[in-house]
Amino acid sequence: MRFRLDMRRQMEKQARAARRNGGLDLYLPVLPRGGIFLMASFIVAEMPIGQDHAVPPQAVIAQLANEDVPGGTATKVDVAGAPALRRAYRSTPDAEKLSSAPEAVQQAALPTRRVEYVLPVADDPGRWISINFSTPGDGDLESEFTDVLVELFDAVVGTFRWSYE
Repeated sequence: MRFRLDMRRQMEKQARAARRNGGLDLYLPVLPRGGIFLMASFIVAEMPIGQDHAVPPQAVIAQLANEDVPGGTATKVDVAGAPALRRAYRSTPDAEKLSSAPEAVQQAALPTRRVEYVLPVADDPGRWISINFSTPGDGDLESEFTDVLVELFDAVVGTFRWSYE
């Protein structure tokens, strides 16, 4: 029971932090699929790029593509008819930060595969969003199962379209 309470508190803390940092939507699977709990999530957040003045999307994408992605890749892609950047990398929990976390959080901390897309908001110069995915997969970051989860996220982003109601 204590583990579940600590995990809930940690998730609520992360959701509040995401909201403070521009988070708009958080997606977490809560029911098993085919008898398996999918440990994966993604968040959509607004980014503070070009808020003071509009910057051409191609310039922003080029600058972000040149930033170092330790152990990962940065690729220029197209999302919803606009230029975007896809970054993919692996993340390992910070042992120093983890040592001061509650026991339940320490037990649940796992290396993860991460994918993030950065793209401009259509017809709104100066506004950008990021779509950030994270999964420990099945515990093996190189497994076919983990690769399938990453491919599923890429497919979800591939269906992204702008609509105005």
